[in-house]
Amino acid sequence: MDVGWKDLSVSASNGRVLLESMCGYAQSSQITAIMGPSGSGKSTLLDALTGRLAKNARREGSIFVNGNLQTNMRHGTAPYVKQEDVLLGTLTVLETITYSAQLRLPHSLPQSQKMEMVESVITEMGLGDCNASAFYVIKTIKNLATSKRTVIMSIHQPSSEGALVYFGDAMEASTFFESAGFPCPLRRNPSDHYLRVINSDFDNVQNKFKEDIETQEKVPASEAIKVLTNAFQNLHLRSLLTKVDILCVTKVNLLDSLCDTPGARNECIQMPQAGVLHQLSTLTRRSFINMTRDIGYYWLRIFVYFMLSIVIGSIYFNVGTKYNSIAARIGCMAFIGKFLTFMSIGGFPSFIEEIKVFNHEKQNGYYGPIVFTLANTLSSIPYLLLISLISTSVFYNMVKLHPGFDHFIFFVLNLFASGLCMLVDGFFKLANELPKGFWKYPMHYIAFQTYLLQGLYENDFQGLEFDNNDISEGKLSGTTILKQYQDL
Repeated sequence: MDVGWKDLSVSASNGRVLLESMCGYAQSSQITAIMGPSGSGKSTLLDALTGRLAKNARREGSIFVNGNLQTNMRHGTAPYVKQEDVLLGTLTVLETITYSAQLRLPHSLPQSQKMEMVESVITEMGLGDCNASAFYVIKTIKNLATSKRTVIMSIHQPSSEGALVYFGDAMEASTFFESAGFPCPLRRNPSDHYLRVINSDFDNVQNKFKEDIETQEKVPASEAIKVLTNAFQNLHLRSLLTKVDILCVTKVNLLDSLCDTPGARNECIQMPQAGVLHQLSTLTRRSFINMTRDIGYYWLRIFVYFMLSIVIGSIYFNVGTKYNSIAARIGCMAFIGKFLTFMSIGGFPSFIEEIKVFNHEKQNGYYGPIVFTLANTLSSIPYLLLISLISTSVFYNMVKLHPGFDHFIFFVLNLFASGLCMLVDGFFKLANELPKGFWKYPMHYIAFQTYLLQGLYENDFQGLEFDNNDISEGKLSGTTILKQYQDL
């Protein structure tokens, strides 16, 4: 895949120019390196080329992929490895790449071929080796480029505006800088010299210390950028634009000869995608494995729920059916239901890690938010059932709530389906006491825990009789209590 761009500019919503009139190209079997200080627009250029600009950024100019003008790069067309890649720490290297292959490759592709591709990636990238030196990384990237891949990478250097001062062969850069009046000193790394010339951070250092020590006079970075930009536009820009045009025409003609019809060349570069159901099953398995191996996701919460259930059971032990037990039963059920909901925040840090992976994979065109939400929900069901079952098994029998297996199962299922809305569910304030505007209509009726508590109360009180505070009036039925005390 060959990529070219002409007059590419990016600006923020506040009018700040991030990139200005960028031109260039990247061909297969070559490495195109983007050099510049921090804040000079290297990541912005990569985001613009791969269609990952923020919503508040506006792009102008033309981008060509294999000679075809792209209004926006298709997600998944250009894999993008960011400066800080996000991975699930509970998965091995083999599992991480295998799941990536399952999510991207079509389900029709045999599993054996997928695993061959996974093994090929691990071998080609040298994953598993302990060597992480910069030289080894660059050597690996070079090997990738020589296998007819197009590689565009940025070289980080610890600022300047997003202007193009040079584009071309690395061996000719020294001659260009020298002709512009910035020759590279002897025994200095050329790339360090180029960045030093356009990096305003060195200006700040020189201004700070020039009163203390003698420093060699240096042209300010802002002036150097203007000189280099003008020199490049006068000497090389026209030939660069010509090369981009030639590259586009040559690639289009090549694709036309390979495809059945000229109009089919767009389809020739499309990548096959995995089906939605296959993505859902793959994500569900991966999420379940992550939850199983991450102790903080559910296992620690299960232990806390177990201990809490023992505490609640001991406090409300054998609550009985006396008059005073009415409030005790209500408080017990409300507490256990709300605490289980509160403690769901315990898995939030682990869930955040999954969200980071989702955002990264979504930008690469793996899947959408609906698939991710469904997969995360399905993988959570076994653990939520386990939490509800263990908690209920402990305190339900210790408190001696309404006997009967059907009442026990109903209690478990209610805990399993408990939601997040608690302040308007009718426990802290009865429904008729809530302000009618907003809090009762509609918040009280759309809060799931409203129905959770109603279900728990009715499940326990109906069919039971309680001692009355006034002995002369006889027993109180559970139905009467629900009507008088809970507006049910």
